[in-house]
Amino acid sequence: MNLAGARPAWQLVFFQLAVSLLASLILIFLGWVHAWSGLVGGLIATVANAFFALRVFAHYRAQEPGRLLGRFYGAEFQKLLLTGMLFAAAILWVKPLSAGALFGVFLLVQMAPMLIAHKLD
Repeated sequence: MNLAGARPAWQLVFFQLAVSLLASLILIFLGWVHAWSGLVGGLIATVANAFFALRVFAHYRAQEPGRLLGRFYGAEFQKLLLTGMLFAAAILWVKPLSAGALFGVFLLVQMAPMLIAHKLD
């Protein structure tokens, strides 16, 4: 994937949002609790990755690859903290909650970019 700019990263984020919504619509056949929990899990992944893209590519300059690498490390650490806080908030405040749908859709959305990353070149 060519990361000469932020556009491919944002395309992946919007794809993750679409996968979150689609998975939630599919889970509605199992019930509202599963659909809502799946949507929350998908949005946790999408929001965390949007945060990462924003931190890495805000004021991006291709002439400074060393600085970009530092931003990647910092943004990944912050993304992990944000993900943990969002999961804690979901577990504490979303009642009733289907843990299987929450974590299942989260993992699905995290893996979704692998399906289309080769098409973004």
